[in-house]
Amino acid sequence: MNLLQALNSALDTAMAADERVICFGEDVGQFGGVFRATSHLRDRYGNERCFNTPLVEQGIIGFANGLAAAGFRAVAEIQFADYIFPAFDQIVNETAKFRYRSGNEFNVGGLTIRSPYGGGISGGHYHSQSPEAYFCHTPGLKVVVPSTPENAKGLLLASIRDPDPVLFFEPKRLYRAAVGDVPEEDYTAELGRAEVLREGGDVTVLAWGAQVEVVTRAAEMAAEKGIDCEVIDLRTLLPWDVETVTRSVLKTGRLVINHEAPRTAGFGAELSATVQERCFLYLESPICRVTGLDTPFPLAHEREYMPDHLKTLAAIEQTVNF
Repeated sequence: MNLLQALNSALDTAMAADERVICFGEDVGQFGGVFRATSHLRDRYGNERCFNTPLVEQGIIGFANGLAAAGFRAVAEIQFADYIFPAFDQIVNETAKFRYRSGNEFNVGGLTIRSPYGGGISGGHYHSQSPEAYFCHTPGLKVVVPSTPENAKGLLLASIRDPDPVLFFEPKRLYRAAVGDVPEEDYTAELGRAEVLREGGDVTVLAWGAQVEVVTRAAEMAAEKGIDCEVIDLRTLLPWDVETVTRSVLKTGRLVINHEAPRTAGFGAELSATVQERCFLYLESPICRVTGLDTPFPLAHEREYMPDHLKTLAAIEQTVNF
């Protein structure tokens, strides 16, 4: 399956197993969404469980909060992550705080918010942003970003069934580009657990979502130059797997972090700070971040903006040769 088919399989599996699972969003029912992630679900489960909403993101999430508070497993789609900001108040002030403010009398733990994020498709500044760091600052949420079709299905099923509200950001650049074997049966991938994709002893290279493919390619190029990279796919940003990452850095003594979002206050800064606190005496060089630029996402200069494999390779070499 490609990544998009894996997500569709996860939604189909979840809806078949639990009648409380309801999917909705802009064009979700009629067309399967702008990327067709929910294709055929309305035909299988009816208009009451897979349906279109008005084009109002604040209303989508407000409605989702209500459904989840009533015991449903609400899966709300925001058509592009760039348009999640009108719903920001609902997410950070209602979704994230619902359980806390009620003293655990009520919760919206059955809520999963799906949204495609990131660049690489010539979408310009309103269809290419990576807003994950905004939400990682918010206690009460979980933030998940898959990188492969197999992980996408397992992580989405785990998110839908998790007792906490989850923001599930999907790398749209990989929707049809990432292809892999995906089990047809029901399975989950553990939230909060990173995956070591490649073991190495010289430098730890860390990424999530679409950038995992980028850093893996850079690690392969580095190997041709005699540099042994350990590659980690973070998978869950909130909570992130501190133990797996720090264990790797204690072994390699070096860390390169890659993310597509702008550099300033990107989630890489949190990773860097925590690793420095835990691994300071073992570091052989400064922690290096390879990121997007501190500009609006540029259409004409998208290739210059993207933290690609060549920029990552240069950072790996700089870190190892410090």
